[in-house]
Amino acid sequence: MTAKLPPLLADYFAATNAHDVAAMSAAFSEGATVHDEGRDHHGLTAIRTWMKETIEKYDYQVDPLESSRTGKKAVVLVSLRGTFPGSPITLQYAFTLEGQKISRLEIG
Repeated sequence: MTAKLPPLLADYFAATNAHDVAAMSAAFSEGATVHDEGRDHHGLTAIRTWMKETIEKYDYQVDPLESSRTGKKAVVLVSLRGTFPGSPITLQYAFTLEGQKISRLEIG
């Protein structure tokens, strides 16, 4: 990783690259929402399902390139590579943080 990240997000991306759904989902609050590919996934059960499906479908790895934080908002620019057309691509992960948990993640 080249971006300097808050510990919560560094742990999340490390778990993501290890495809460790339990550790990935531990970063999220119970009522969190993930917005990805035009769909919202609300709550930990839906988020875990989304994680498992995207890992299986894309077998992806994420390399954080840049990050910024203002208050509860953190934005991380990533290089994403996997089994999808156009790989690798650059995406923005926009996090809303509540305490030591992610309450919202928007990927685009």
